[in-house]
Amino acid sequence: MAAKKPVESQIKLQIKAGNATPQPPIGPALGQHGLNIMDFCKQFNAATQDRDGLILPVVISVYKDKSFSFEIKSPPAAVLLLRAAQIQKGAADSIRAKVGSVTWEDCRDIASVKMNDLNAFDVDKAASMIAGTARSMGLIVKGGPFA
Repeated sequence: MAAKKPVESQIKLQIKAGNATPQPPIGPALGQHGLNIMDFCKQFNAATQDRDGLILPVVISVYKDKSFSFEIKSPPAAVLLLRAAQIQKGAADSIRAKVGSVTWEDCRDIASVKMNDLNAFDVDKAASMIAGTARSMGLIVKGGPFA
């Protein structure tokens, strides 16, 4: 069994799927660690071409020999909620202004996508966390256990 390479550092970025380019923030973040920026962009774009422009968090592990590996996380809940509600952005004042709505089933679907990244053991509890995020964005959650 091969020994694991020692990780020198980790870089966390949020990049639009299929659209990684050497421009900021990717270029400077990878360049300061001496990584091949175009190699990362090609690998990331190939791995995310099926996710049609979603913003994806990525954790890049930089090794001592200037090689790298990366792990793509699930999209942020807010991005998925905006897409489900078909709006561009949330409310500036979520208490007074409501900018759209999502259903409890939308929350459950988003929770099932994000289950690995959430601190919950079942989908209904995770969906209630997503519903809380929706309410803090100025979205109305229709249906579900709180209706």
